[in-house]
Amino acid sequence: MREIVLDTETTGLNPEIGDRIVEIGCLELINHIPSGHTLHYYFNPERDIPEETFRVHGLSSEFLIGYPVFAELADKILDFLGDSPLIIHNASFDMKFLNNELRLIGIPEIPISRALDTCAMARKKYPGAHVSLDALCRRFDIDNSNRDFHGALIDANLLASIYLELIGGCQPDLIENLSNKSNNLSTTSSISEIIEKTNFVYRSPRPHTPSSDEIAAHDAFLQKIKNPIWKNSYRD
Repeated sequence: MREIVLDTETTGLNPEIGDRIVEIGCLELINHIPSGHTLHYYFNPERDIPEETFRVHGLSSEFLIGYPVFAELADKILDFLGDSPLIIHNASFDMKFLNNELRLIGIPEIPISRALDTCAMARKKYPGAHVSLDALCRRFDIDNSNRDFHGALIDANLLASIYLELIGGCQPDLIENLSNKSNNLSTTSSISEIIEKTNFVYRSPRPHTPSSDEIAAHDAFLQKIKNPIWKNSYRD
């Protein structure tokens, strides 16, 4: 199962008044485990970065001016996303910005139904608790010490670990071992070849017939049961 963890950074809170995406980070999950495939871009928003927003993600207009605009990379982003479910923290925020960028260049929007909101998942699982990324990292003992600023790919990596905990957690080493075994078997052309390459150890069947002592003990036990149903005779 393929899923994409996605996060964005923006110039502000509302694309309807001209705010734009300045960074996107995506991380591929296969069976809930990071595959190592990521996508990360900065964008020139073609507008200023407000000071209060700069304090959040640390991306200045001077830094971003040398990067391409969203339209130049839209196809690569959509190719990476494919038709996989999107794992997003506060999905409505990122989706409205992503769809605004697509709408501006005449590309169909991505249905919100494709997004799984980990913020909503956390609120349902821990009613009344703080559900920010930092709060959830503390709850699940996830190291976020490198998060001096909000960063799309940094946050996507943290969210991948949080998402794993929200769905119940697992043992990644075990999953990896099972995946490796599955890959090894898939390279074998037939079941017969698997059997031929497997060293089977013959073991004699265990005896199941009761001993005379066991039969005697069982009979003695039955004698203690009063009026057993198997001795009753039924008549029409």
